[in-house]
Amino acid sequence: MTTASEFLIIGHRGAAGLAPENTLPSFRKALELGVDAIELDVYSIEGELLVFHDDTLDRTTNGTGEIQAQSLTSLRELDAGQGARVPLLEEVLDLVDGQVLVNIELKGPDTAEPVAARLGDWPSTRFLVSSFYHGELTRFHQLAPAVPTAPLFSKTHARMFDIAESLNAWSINLSRRITSSNLLAEIRRRGYRSLIYTVNDPEMARHLAADGASGIFTDYPDRCGRAALGL
Repeated sequence: MTTASEFLIIGHRGAAGLAPENTLPSFRKALELGVDAIELDVYSIEGELLVFHDDTLDRTTNGTGEIQAQSLTSLRELDAGQGARVPLLEEVLDLVDGQVLVNIELKGPDTAEPVAARLGDWPSTRFLVSSFYHGELTRFHQLAPAVPTAPLFSKTHARMFDIAESLNAWSINLSRRITSSNLLAEIRRRGYRSLIYTVNDPEMARHLAADGASGIFTDYPDRCGRAALGL
């Protein structure tokens, strides 16, 4: 059983169910709702770290095409929802200003080095760096071994614990679709935390807490926040 103080409520892409995802209004909303952490995604574009999830623009902006085929200037001019712009990582970190932990997910190639180089600019902020691209995450860990890391898994993986060990991982971050009480118990037994994405149902969140998960990523920090869950 995870105690209330140990169970992290992480705003997924800010508060993605309540404001346009991965935008300053979304992160601001998550902070207002009292999350323990926020999660965001970064691409490296022309040497800058842009906060964005998809590899194409169509779903969340008024643009089209692949993000990495665009100029930084054109990307910054897009409407990412309700008039919000696609932010730079530095803009989000200035907004957070050390209030909560920031989980940065590395998206696409060549993100490890610029992220490792920049995090020291915000010494009061706690970071967790994660990725489905375990090679890129390994590169980040080599460059910034003191920063906690978390491999991401959307499906079961025979080398899950080997990968976590090679990274000296702080947590293993899992899709709720592959999460089970047995897997959570094994993760705990091996000395890792478990953060589960994306959980928008309060009953599921309570069940995961009771099963020993270390926290959840949620689009709705209002309905799945600590007070709403009774934690």
